[in-house]
Amino acid sequence: MKIGVLKEIKRQEYRVALLPAGAQVLTEHGHEVFAETKAGIGSGFFDEEYEKSGAKILNTPADVYNTADLILKVKEPLEPEYPLIKEKHTIFTYFHYAANRILTETMIKSKAITIAYETVQKADGSLPLLTPMSEVAGKMSIQVGASYLEKIKGGRGILLGGVPGVAPATVLVLGGGVVGTNAAFVAAGIGARVVLLDININRLRYLSEVMPKNVTVIMSNPHTIKQYLKDADLVIGGVLIPGAKAPKLITRDMLKLMKSGSVIVDVSIDQGGCIETCHATTHDDPVFVVDGIIHYCVANMPGAVPNTSTIALNNATLPYTVELADKGIESAIRTNKDLSYGVNTYKGVITYEKVAEAFNLPYTSLEKVLGVK
Repeated sequence: MKIGVLKEIKRQEYRVALLPAGAQVLTEHGHEVFAETKAGIGSGFFDEEYEKSGAKILNTPADVYNTADLILKVKEPLEPEYPLIKEKHTIFTYFHYAANRILTETMIKSKAITIAYETVQKADGSLPLLTPMSEVAGKMSIQVGASYLEKIKGGRGILLGGVPGVAPATVLVLGGGVVGTNAAFVAAGIGARVVLLDININRLRYLSEVMPKNVTVIMSNPHTIKQYLKDADLVIGGVLIPGAKAPKLITRDMLKLMKSGSVIVDVSIDQGGCIETCHATTHDDPVFVVDGIIHYCVANMPGAVPNTSTIALNNATLPYTVELADKGIESAIRTNKDLSYGVNTYKGVITYEKVAEAFNLPYTSLEKVLGVK
């Protein structure tokens, strides 16, 4: 199979979808790898390393799209790429369709097969290709939140962990999944007082056993969110419904409960955000203020630590990439249930129900499209 690796064009996105080591694995399996020049430079991997691993270097995105059948990316295609995407392509990347109607409709029109990292799902319900980036984003959310609590950046002037004789900051974490768990561990390790909310009682039982003593685990509902919002210096939005828009747990009116100079980091922004006042921002313009509350809503947080993120992502994606290449696309998604969950569009139809629901568009099950009984 001919496999293409693109240089990301999203602003300040430095990750790359395939390492040189991955290119070597694929070429050893008999496939051809075509990498756009400087695709890996932002993560610290150079064209020479790809060439030594058996990849061929191409000059432009158009060259890659025209040559390859399986396209590997990190972030969703952007407008300059739309005309390059054809029916022959299978695109394997993060799409987060439910937050972007134009992207959804464009990929349907292209008739390409699109497999979204974020909805590849194992039998136990875990999301193996979302998990490593959620781990990174969860840990980063505390770093950036602590930074914006500094007075010089407009915050309340509070040290997250406090010092002897001075109380630590209070961190409210919405969602006890991968993002929330990692955020809570980091915040607790610094010494903050942490309140972690979730709606799954079994998850809460587990978290109450593994979390440090300075983490309080609470059932989430509108009442408890309002109750703990009053004391929060830093709020982390880590809510996820796979493939669907994030629910709005904090409304603009609820911001009045918070102290001026408090900080919100909405990691859910890729899926539309779980705070009503949030909208996506970028690394070079990451924050805005609403009613005295600092909002950090960067939609590709792990892109700020691309070396770590790229290696972690490739550790997870490479086995699936190899399977797609070795078996062929249709055979791979027929035989690998994990990958079948990742198929969001297939040759002109939406095959992931929550994406169709997000925009009230027609949905056809993948089984029906493939003729599987």
